[in-house]
Amino acid sequence: MAGQEIQQNTSGNSLAHEFVQFAIESGVLKFGQFKTKAGRMSPYFFNAGLFDDGAKLGRLAQFYARQLLAEEQKNGLQFDMIFGPAYKGIPLAAAVSIELARLGRNLSFAYNRKEAKDHGEGGTLVGAPVRGRVLIVDDVMSAGTAVRESIAIIKAAGAVPHAVAIALDRQEKAIENGVDVSYSAVQYVTKTLGLQVSAIASLTDLLDYLASEKGASLGEHHQAVSAYRERYGIN
Repeated sequence: MAGQEIQQNTSGNSLAHEFVQFAIESGVLKFGQFKTKAGRMSPYFFNAGLFDDGAKLGRLAQFYARQLLAEEQKNGLQFDMIFGPAYKGIPLAAAVSIELARLGRNLSFAYNRKEAKDHGEGGTLVGAPVRGRVLIVDDVMSAGTAVRESIAIIKAAGAVPHAVAIALDRQEKAIENGVDVSYSAVQYVTKTLGLQVSAIASLTDLLDYLASEKGASLGEHHQAVSAYRERYGIN
């Protein structure tokens, strides 16, 4: 199924809404005025680095695992091992592999260093040998840079970059050479690089949550987030 976009979470998805609520309660998803890496002023910010204790990281891994197993059952997603791109992807890959093992899917995982090691085993790869169909685990995908770097590393090791799992799909236009383009980073990775992409939640899910009864106390942010999507969102 490489080259086909995995069906994303849609309106009313309970797993996605549960995840959005968890991210807000954990202080990982915040509302206000935040400057993105692309230089845009966003009314919300998702910082996965704030899943910063064992309980939060463990629960985050549960969401990834539930989403991946659902994708396996629904869309036939299959992978042989997990890869975590440095740096945020490293604890994510480890945590997801632990949770999948707890659920009966014991898979190996590896990650890369930013700097090559010149002693011991050397190189930039740590963990299990990178082989077979590889799932890349990261938090969000803004420009797709980490994924492109991961693809190059995985291919150089003789394995197949097969799919990407992220926590949140911002569903907004990517920027190429300083100019907004008509596709998102997720769409680029899916259609151009040929990898399946699975997101626990999306901007659509965030808006749905803010408009729901559970998100009523945060409803004031719905208009700002909606306006942001109107300006920068993908079709």
